[in-house]
Amino acid sequence: MSNSVPDISDAEFAVLDVLWQHNPASANDIITKLNDSKPWHEKTVKTLLNRLVKKQAISYEKQQRSYLYSPLIERENYLVKQSKTLVDKLFRGRLSPLVTGFAQQSRLKKDDIAALKAIIADWEQEHKDD
Repeated sequence: MSNSVPDISDAEFAVLDVLWQHNPASANDIITKLNDSKPWHEKTVKTLLNRLVKKQAISYEKQQRSYLYSPLIERENYLVKQSKTLVDKLFRGRLSPLVTGFAQQSRLKKDDIAALKAIIADWEQEHKDD
C-alpha cells in the first residue's frame, strides 16, 4: 500500500472505509455494505469508485464480468493526514487547544488520559537529550 495520501471527499471516504474493512470487493458488495447505513445509488457508487481509481487510492482487478476493488492507501496513513490537516486548519498546527477543548467539555475518558500521558512520556523519553 502507498504512503501517499490523496484528498478524499466524505462520500469517497465512505466507499474507501468499506474497502478497508472488506477487500477485495465488487461494486455490488460495496453498495450492499453502504446500504446498511443509508441508501446509495449504484451509479453514484460507481462514479466514486472511478474517482478513487483516478486518485490512485484504490485499484481494481477484472475477474470474469466484474471488477474487484482494493485499497492502495492505508487507513492509518489517511487518518494521520486528516488529523494533521484538522489541527493545522483549526488550531494553527497546535494540538494543545484541541485537547484542552475536549478536556473542558469532559469528553476525555480515563483511557484517553492514560493514552495521552503515555504518548507524552514516550515523546519526553525520545527527546530528553534535545
